[in-house]
Amino acid sequence: MIYSFDGFIPVVHETSFVHPQAAVTGNVIIGRNVYVGPGAAIRGDWGKIEIEDGCNVQENCTIHMFPGITVLLMEGAHIGHGAIIHGAIIGKNCLVGMNSVIMDNVTVGDECIIGALTFVKADEKIPPRSMVVGNPAKIIKEVSDEMIAWKTQGTKIYQSLPEDMRKSWMPCEPLREVEADRQMQAGAYKKWKQ
Repeated sequence: MIYSFDGFIPVVHETSFVHPQAAVTGNVIIGRNVYVGPGAAIRGDWGKIEIEDGCNVQENCTIHMFPGITVLLMEGAHIGHGAIIHGAIIGKNCLVGMNSVIMDNVTVGDECIIGALTFVKADEKIPPRSMVVGNPAKIIKEVSDEMIAWKTQGTKIYQSLPEDMRKSWMPCEPLREVEADRQMQAGAYKKWKQ
């Protein structure tokens, strides 16, 4: 759902898809080809949230801030299931792993990979192309060209998802038994994955 707050109405580009079970509130700007999954809470009530083109904010993510702060997800940022971004800036083409927490005034440089379950404490500055893991977060190595290519390819799938959702997503009633062509569907999925 999209909610206005204190005179601010969220701006969502027509090429993006915000799941109706997500909550986008207030001073939020969502660019092109952005996917926002169900359960995501993007709450621009006390500050501003900008989500640039090609980002994805997956299921059950939370994006928020202290008063007066702007949260920025730069182009191609990939925010994994259940992650929390609180008052931070996430650089271009970054991956924030599932259930990670990125705290206030953190700046994550371009093309970083933040591992799942990582806790990045307030005021940290993560240099570009850093691999970061742990609680508390530690930089363990530089992101290789192969790693960033893998991340970029995964994000491209999410960048095509908004259009796919607009074309074929709809609420429905469940079937009461397995259809005969389920095996064919599984085969088509395997072919698509190759």
